[in-house]
Amino acid sequence: MPLVKVEIIEGKSREYKQALLDGIHAALVEAFRIPDYDRMQRLYELERENFETAPTKTERFTLIEITAFEGRSLEAKKNLYSAIVRNLSQSPGINGDDITIVLHDPPLENWGIRGGIPANEVDLGFEIKV
Repeated sequence: MPLVKVEIIEGKSREYKQALLDGIHAALVEAFRIPDYDRMQRLYELERENFETAPTKTERFTLIEITAFEGRSLEAKKNLYSAIVRNLSQSPGINGDDITIVLHDPPLENWGIRGGIPANEVDLGFEIKV
């Protein structure tokens, strides 16, 4: 159950934003092998004055934070990063230099799910050791 937080500069079309979310989710399904229905994404649009970036970044700069269950291999993480960049460069057309990804992977006992049960005590229904 990855939790995805995406921050962009405001002013993008509905189609752009949907392509962004779809591309990130498809990368998670591919690299982390999560079920396709397992989708929890939040998109924050910030005014340019409230999103300070390096002068080399464009108006398409995208900051992606993913919090996922601990246990994915370094290879799976690398696959995730490259799949996100590949997908977002195809649609909605974001240059890889304008994408920053931060992955947080707290231990399962730090997740309270399904009525407050620690995730390490729950059958998740999918493998996280990929």
